[in-house]
Amino acid sequence: MMIRKPAGRPLGDTEYLLEQWGWWRMDGSGVPNYISPTFALMRQAVPQPSVSNNYCITDEWAIAIDAAVARLTRRDQQMGDIIWLYYGAKWPMLRIGKHYGMSEGKARELARAGVAWIDCATESTRSAA
Repeated sequence: MMIRKPAGRPLGDTEYLLEQWGWWRMDGSGVPNYISPTFALMRQAVPQPSVSNNYCITDEWAIAIDAAVARLTRRDQQMGDIIWLYYGAKWPMLRIGKHYGMSEGKARELARAGVAWIDCATESTRSAA
């Protein structure tokens, strides 16, 4: 199993942001939810296991990455889906390649092109920060 360590490579910052976005998305942080007051009282009565969020991305950055992935998917469906499956759903590249009927190398190539596209799409946000 390949360990994802994008730091130190070209586009490493964008890959890192996509990794963090994937964890943020899986955690459901960007999804508004409603908890009834009664349910909140019931949860206070029973000890809850604490869930630690191991990702470090602000909601603003995560929403910007989410919007860029959505624009990429609208522009190039397959490339956007590969980005979403790899970073958002945490599928391994081999599984993505089999899903699309291509080699793992071709899937990685499309993912790298998608990361470059997202890097360009988020450049204005990065330069404003």
